[in-house]
Amino acid sequence: MDRRNFLHGITLTATSGIAAIATSEAREQKSVKFKISGFTCITCATGLEVILAREKGVISAQASYPDAMAVVKFDPKSTKEDSLKSLIAGLGFKAEQLA
Repeated sequence: MDRRNFLHGITLTATSGIAAIATSEAREQKSVKFKISGFTCITCATGLEVILAREKGVISAQASYPDAMAVVKFDPKSTKEDSLKSLIAGLGFKAEQLA
């Protein structure tokens, strides 16, 4: 994916409003850590965080440009590690799941 499409996606996400609605019921959580290749600046990490956080089943996402890492907490009933990895790849980055 080229940089223009990635930045366009971030812009659309930001303008549509970022709001997390907490539910009162407890959700099952799982965490996955990815080594990310392809970050060229802090905006890449920030954009990845925003897009991951909006994905169905994702509870939280943290990405770090200096560490080239992303940590995603998610509900395994709603999404899977492979789906998250595919989403990251679709944004133009390579994600390697860490143990």
